Amino acid sequence: MKILVVNAGSSSLKYQLFDMESGDILAKGICERIAIDGKITHKLPDGRKIELALDMPNHAVATKILVDTLTNAEYGCIKDMSEIEAVGHRVVHGGPYFFESCLVTPEVMEKLRLCVDFAPLHTPAHLMGIDGCTAVMPNVPQVLVFDTAFHTTQPKKASTYAIKYEDAEEYQIRRYGAHGTSHRFVSAEMAKLLDKPVEETKIITCHIGNGSSITAVKGGKCVDTSMGFTPLDGVEMGTRCGSIDPAIVPYIMKKKNYTPDEVANYMNKECGFLGVSGISSDSRDIEAAIRDNNDERAWLAANVLAYQIQKYIGSYTAAMNGLDAIVFTAGMGENNPELRERVCTDMEFFGIKMDYEVNAAAHHQSNTVKLSTDDSKVAVYLIPTNEELMIARDTEEIVRAL
Repeated sequence: MKILVVNAGSSSLKYQLFDMESGDILAKGICERIAIDGKITHKLPDGRKIELALDMPNHAVATKILVDTLTNAEYGCIKDMSEIEAVGHRVVHGGPYFFESCLVTPEVMEKLRLCVDFAPLHTPAHLMGIDGCTAVMPNVPQVLVFDTAFHTTQPKKASTYAIKYEDAEEYQIRRYGAHGTSHRFVSAEMAKLLDKPVEETKIITCHIGNGSSITAVKGGKCVDTSMGFTPLDGVEMGTRCGSIDPAIVPYIMKKKNYTPDEVANYMNKECGFLGVSGISSDSRDIEAAIRDNNDERAWLAANVLAYQIQKYIGSYTAAMNGLDAIVFTAGMGENNPELRERVCTDMEFFGIKMDYEVNAAAHHQSNTVKLSTDDSKVAVYLIPTNEELMIARDTEEIVRAL
């Protein structure tokens, strides 16, 4: 079965085409600047990269260009559109309506529109991406895979905020989490490496990138996660402040005369690494400033994040009454050995011992790497995430059952 995996943004459409029989990625790329002018970057397994500037007034046209590219006689990878047997869509937020991956139907689309309030930056783009695929491939089954679905197994004591109960119920305010597809993938891969039944495993997954979240996975299920009602919660991120004293919000609003929208923009786009360091939101720039200039604010930004991750590891170990493994994944988790070393240093109480030489050499990896020593009671691994493969697997399972 050949499955097209789509991740739609407001002006972009990322894609990968999987051959599920062989496990190969036949092609991947991105349509950019949709409704502006239009550009597609198309990559093939043999290293070829095709870049074309084409008019893309909407997502339907972008999808048509994408399919035309996949079927192109010169640089395509399939003969015609009929070879695409299913489409899987990444959806950031399922709100209180979706608890697992599901087939696209009119009823599902109606509920998905209700999720706009929970992810106003993402859901409209997802809707456009789904509608675009439907217009071009009306008879091809489509599946939605939700980032929040993995976190719906949290017990109420973990997902409940201590606000007025009636308000929480009426406005569906709870801890939803994010990056669930990534956490599900890497925790499942880690569970395979542990010499015990999945039901007995206790794993902490650290998805650290420009957006970051930490998840406690007990017995293969999420029991707690750091992102909350929105992806602003949790640890310090590229430009997001993460968890702060809620009283800071009205205090900043009064001092800077901000509207609600302005303070939301402030916390989402002006804080985190960028706000603390004053240098950049990119960890590579932060590490360079530490390495080259011993920059004090860059050092502070880096250490705030490492310290926060340490605290989550401690609290989640307590929540699960034990810990078998820690997984680092995503952009920083996979490519920033300094971060991993800072997090795992002085954690011997938890039975964590790092092989610092292996850790220092482990970046830009495409494979799983064990970072802990053989006598470490807690295993520490770098596992590259693969959300697209997880989406493809869910899509295949649902479509084959039709």
